[in-house]
Amino acid sequence: MIKKENKQVQRKKRSLRVRKVVFGTAERPRLCVHKTLSHIYAQVINDDKGITLASASTVQKDVIELIKGKTKTEAAFIVGQCVAKAAKKKGIKTVVYDRAGNLYTGRVKAMAEGARDAGLQF
Repeated sequence: MIKKENKQVQRKKRSLRVRKVVFGTAERPRLCVHKTLSHIYAQVINDDKGITLASASTVQKDVIELIKGKTKTEAAFIVGQCVAKAAKKKGIKTVVYDRAGNLYTGRVKAMAEGARDAGLQF
């Protein structure tokens, strides 16, 4: 019988493999995405200092008003735009995208497209 690994174990392996290479600096911080079944979170992180420079999520009050009546994928696009706007206020133009082991499809892709649409480059 074929044994299949748990999806979360597979995601964690991909995440560790990617994090060996992806590193956020002051010039080019890391845009990290975290998704749950209901929500999506995005952070712009400087790994040199270990600080979060900007963030956005579907649980923030100003974002909740924007995503009422929208699908989760449309909400992810809006979160991408919001995190890009917050990053641009801090003077960040380019980032490196960390999808945290998630496949680049659906909400993860929509968030990246939203950030690109608002002016972040990666």
